[in-house]
Amino acid sequence: MSFEPEPAVDSLKGKVILAAPKLREPVFFQSVLLLTEHHPEQGSHGYILNRPCGKTVGDLLSTDTLPGEKMETLAEIPVFVGGPVSTEHLTFFAMGWSEYENDLQYASYLSAAEAVRHQVEGFQIRAFVGYSGWSEGQLEVEMEQHAWIIRKPERQIIEVSGAQKLWKDMLRDLSPWHRLIADEPDELGLN
Repeated sequence: MSFEPEPAVDSLKGKVILAAPKLREPVFFQSVLLLTEHHPEQGSHGYILNRPCGKTVGDLLSTDTLPGEKMETLAEIPVFVGGPVSTEHLTFFAMGWSEYENDLQYASYLSAAEAVRHQVEGFQIRAFVGYSGWSEGQLEVEMEQHAWIIRKPERQIIEVSGAQKLWKDMLRDLSPWHRLIADEPDELGLN
């Protein structure tokens, strides 16, 4: 059984894309990305949601960089690898779930003060080093090659605790064939 991703639409902004099982490129292997920008004629931008780097904001920033209350509030925020572009930059990101619209709300490129404000408002805050980017038409070519599976965001993408198993959890929901693939060991030779 083969699963075809949804056809590309004018804009995939706000959608989640899962790396197809055949995508073995190390950076994107079993990745789940939120597309924060998508313009077929201008390119795309997003963040990998399931690559925690094992560090917190407090591990990476000093009190000189992030003084006082901002450091106290944001020090324990987990840091994720958002992608291979601009990995020397740290950016804050807020995610929340709208019960009314049953959809994801997010804000990116936040300053520390904006991240604190969003956290007070009930949003989950993450920090990312790097981001994922595609030039004009590049993501569309990858979609035509069935490298990505388009999904509507689900509430589970917000939870940090399930981030490392997010790809397998989301893949299992697609079909019985995908459930089998999700439950395979990553290294079949080690089985």
